[in-house]
Amino acid sequence: MYSSYSLCKYLVSFHILAIQLLIRSVSSLNITNEYLNHKCRVDQGKYQPGCKYEKDLNSLIRFNADDTSTRGFIHSASSEGRNSTTIIFQCRGDTHKSNCRTCYDTAVAGFRKRCPRNKGGIIWYDQCFLDISMINEHVPRKMNYQNTFSMHNTNNVKGDTKSFNKKTRDLLQRLIGEADKEGPDGVELLYYAVGEERIGTRKVYAMVECVKDVADCRLCLEWSIKRLPKCCDGKQGARVLGTNCNLRYELYPFLRT
Repeated sequence: MYSSYSLCKYLVSFHILAIQLLIRSVSSLNITNEYLNHKCRVDQGKYQPGCKYEKDLNSLIRFNADDTSTRGFIHSASSEGRNSTTIIFQCRGDTHKSNCRTCYDTAVAGFRKRCPRNKGGIIWYDQCFLDISMINEHVPRKMNYQNTFSMHNTNNVKGDTKSFNKKTRDLLQRLIGEADKEGPDGVELLYYAVGEERIGTRKVYAMVECVKDVADCRLCLEWSIKRLPKCCDGKQGARVLGTNCNLRYELYPFLRT
């Protein structure tokens, strides 16, 4: 029979082991929230400290903070007209509640650091993106491919790269069909889909996602797939990101289940 001390010691050891297993499990999924890229909207100019634009921006940032935990998506403007402040923000489909709120706070801090006093700018992280602008776009937003970029794993696929590329694009194309379906409520499209498929001896994990205010999710994702041969031919992992949609594939799991 355990003494009270030895039992306490046993429970503490078990608790530590459980935490270690959880950490290993999360890290094995390669879930990160690394900074990926940013773009300051220099054409929109800068604001002076204490001006109305700064006050509107700060107010809008605070006002929308709590919505990130419940909805994971924001398209909000301070007012109509040329001097409005607009925020578009979205968390990745597997990032919810407190994780989404944390990513929002990280993105806001990152924007302020990398685009100090800029009236607008865009910043991307693994789990979310933030777009701040003077332009208040009507919803649904039209496709805009200007603020798009790609990233890829530096390692090449071994073996038949042509077959790997084709089957990976086929997987992404299939996921587009799932993302472009109506959700359970029948009101809006899912705009998000994940999947995996064994290609030869490898298993490929993939994701497609659209920002929830875009006019044509399928069009945006199909355009992104067409970019893969130009940027990421034969690579073990790749992604195409923008302010309308994004997609990604890897040879390891990178999403929460």
